[in-house]
Amino acid sequence: MRSPRLRLLLVPVLLCALAVVAARPTDAADDGAGRRADGDTEVSTQVARLYEDAALATRRYEAGRQDAEVQRARARRFEELLDRERREIAVLHQDLGRIARSQYRDGGGLPLTAQIILADDFDELMRGQHVFSRTTVALNNAVDKSRRAEARLAADEAKATKVLRRLEQRSAELAALKQDIEQKLEEARWRLQGLADVSVAAGACRGSVRLDQPRQTQAGAWVTPVAVYELSAGFGSGGSRWANGHTGQDFAVPIGTPVRAVGAGRVVKVSCGGAFGIEVVIEHPGGYYTQYAHLAAVTVDQGDAVAPGQWIGQSGTSGNSTGPHLHFEVRVTPETGSAVDPVPWLAARGVPLG
Repeated sequence: MRSPRLRLLLVPVLLCALAVVAARPTDAADDGAGRRADGDTEVSTQVARLYEDAALATRRYEAGRQDAEVQRARARRFEELLDRERREIAVLHQDLGRIARSQYRDGGGLPLTAQIILADDFDELMRGQHVFSRTTVALNNAVDKSRRAEARLAADEAKATKVLRRLEQRSAELAALKQDIEQKLEEARWRLQGLADVSVAAGACRGSVRLDQPRQTQAGAWVTPVAVYELSAGFGSGGSRWANGHTGQDFAVPIGTPVRAVGAGRVVKVSCGGAFGIEVVIEHPGGYYTQYAHLAAVTVDQGDAVAPGQWIGQSGTSGNSTGPHLHFEVRVTPETGSAVDPVPWLAARGVPLG
């Protein structure tokens, strides 16, 4: 049996150990300003980087494919010209054959000296011989010219075919690179969505991640919430998932797509959990609010000022969502129940959707 004195000595040791454990940062800790200090930022950054890499790889692949198409058309054109040149040479050879046969018939196959001796009209014979010689020379020249053209076309065709092979090889390499990037992006997207699902299930946001913002190039004061999209469910549309009609406009986009502030404003809400999953609400001058829902990550904190086109999050499928998309609302208050149709609202600000 341990002595009371030994138990008293163990108490401060255990307290010190608990203090050390409590002082260690957890995997879900932030940096004191609501920003993530764990792997969440790394996953979001990886998705953003791969998103850009995939777009660049797609552009390069398409450019290479178009170059190959142009070169393929050029090679076909050379092949057609070469075939035409060969047909013309064949016709010229036939003409020479006809002239030779005709001369043989007229002269009976006799040597020219014999034809002169036996001719009834020497001048006529000479004129005939002169015409025959000129025709033969002209045809021979045409044949030689066609053969030179054939040689040039054959050389051009060979060059075009060689370039085409290089372009097709490059296109195959770009296609493989594009596929590899897209596969990595898809895996990273679902890792990002997994982190979002954990946050929504806990009802607590992980905090914002800070991504390198793209250079702002838009000239207008208003932009679309995502750069590339397909419109899906519209405002007021019916469905089993909405009690009184759909309250916003859905943009079908993959997980991890950068979501942009449609205009200048201030972030008044960042929340997780509930039907909207991870969402951001921005207040704009003039008394309107915009909501961005079902996100996989946020890149702003409540109180932040945002500019038109600034990334405020990454799209996902958190909350009451059947698939990856951005749910976008325009409201007259920060809360639900005050939504207006966002399509004419954006159109009135010079941003038509389509």
